Amino acid sequence: MTVPLFDTIPGFDQPIAVLKHCHDKIRKQITTMQNLLSHLSQYGANFDAQQGAKAVLQYFNKAAHLHHEDEEQNLMPMLQATATGEDAALLQALVPEILADHRRMDLAWDSLKAQLEAIASGSAATLSAADVARFAEAYQGHMAKEETQLAPMAKRLFSAAQMEQLGTAMQKRRGIGDDTPAAATPGSLLAGLRKDYSQSSLMETDVLADPLAQFGKWFDEALKAQVNEPNAMTLATAGADGRPSSRIVLIKQYDQRGFSFFTNYDSDKGRQLADNPHAALLFFWPELERQVRIEGRVEKTAAAESDEYFGLRPLQSRLSAIASQQSAPIASRAALDANFAAVAAAAGEQPPRPAHWGGYRLVPERIEFWQGRRSRFHDRIVFTRQADGAWRIERLQP
Repeated sequence: MTVPLFDTIPGFDQPIAVLKHCHDKIRKQITTMQNLLSHLSQYGANFDAQQGAKAVLQYFNKAAHLHHEDEEQNLMPMLQATATGEDAALLQALVPEILADHRRMDLAWDSLKAQLEAIASGSAATLSAADVARFAEAYQGHMAKEETQLAPMAKRLFSAAQMEQLGTAMQKRRGIGDDTPAAATPGSLLAGLRKDYSQSSLMETDVLADPLAQFGKWFDEALKAQVNEPNAMTLATAGADGRPSSRIVLIKQYDQRGFSFFTNYDSDKGRQLADNPHAALLFFWPELERQVRIEGRVEKTAAAESDEYFGLRPLQSRLSAIASQQSAPIASRAALDANFAAVAAAAGEQPPRPAHWGGYRLVPERIEFWQGRRSRFHDRIVFTRQADGAWRIERLQP
């Protein structure tokens, strides 16, 4: 009997067989990790260990995500649309379990990924046996559910047309048989710009009861992750005419009273806030695949707070605040520099805060925490302030 050198891969005209083949590849990659445990202890991160780690990374960083998308976006929705009676009742219980399994496996993979990357680069030779066991256990139990329950149900219920629909969707997800013209239009190029999010999840049990405390937790994590300018936020305002505008400003303080920033009161945003004292803030931390949306009414901070912060700013920044009539036209950069030079010559080392410059505080009425997830199926948890000051917590659909 001859053993073939390569697996016989089913075609997409047999989509359930393709899903089973993916499971077989997952089992092989798990076996590779289990073998790495003993190999590393004997030989360290030699060439074979590096190649094994690279193979595992390549599969679980990409192919496993496609497999999960096949199930989440196609297989399970199609089954839910087709099943009746006992099948529908089984799916009602099983689908949430499968989705929870995916989240659990993602978290387990996060624990392994950095270790495998270090092995693949030859910079480390350690792999946690507990992390490998946790990952293997999660996947093995998950695959057993699908192979004994989902797959047989699909084979029994799906028509030939549905099998073709499922196979075509899986094929397109992998870019196979894509009929997109080679000379794509700019619009189609933009449509193809897409990043899938897979770092984390956000469950109701993960968030703190106080949204300000939850913001502080995420902000600290953004600092630790060395997010580029984690204090930068988009400020959106609208004037009396209802036309919105937005710009980036820097948060300078947050506490139970709200979120504070400082600016020129006579600027466009200052005039809009005078007409309509409601605004929205947006923090986007792409390194963590997170954003925070905050909406509420805006009030000026006390003069003493504005004085205190103004005194903490670098001298050049204080001079700029005095010299600039923010948002007003000026003839040239040379004229702007001349204004600064004149202020610098007259102001001294401790210039007082000008009356046109100071702080605003957004008092939050709604705070939404957004965690990116695969396939645009994001997690959104929103806090809404009630009339008595308490916060209501809800999950929003992505």
